[in-house]
Amino acid sequence: QVQLVESGGGLVQAGDSLRLSCAASGRTLSTHGMGWFRQAPGKEREFVAARSASGGRTYYADSVKGRFTISRDNAKNTAYLQMDNLEPEDTAVYYCATNPTTWAKRNADEYDYWGQGTQVTVSS
Repeated sequence: QVQLVESGGGLVQAGDSLRLSCAASGRTLSTHGMGWFRQAPGKEREFVAARSASGGRTYYADSVKGRFTISRDNAKNTAYLQMDNLEPEDTAVYYCATNPTTWAKRNADEYDYWGQGTQVTVSS
């Protein structure tokens, strides 16, 4: 059984940084693509970042490019989303997900396992 557990969310001020973690069990992240998505109140879930299994390919949403970084620690089987220079518009529940391929995917429908989400709130 695959489980993903996010942590690291919280309440911060604009300009601050947070690092989200996604601890995986039941699937080795180094052999599967993974991604981060977010959903703000009243809005649809949107793509944030994705990373291929090899790490050779990463994708970012335009709104976070240059501010967010996706990474992975193979020894811990944990993925991370480093979020710098946070903006109030980044306020959302953040979800990590893994897909059954080695590819980085932007489409949420291509992911088969999801975490429970962690709340990020950025005040102005």
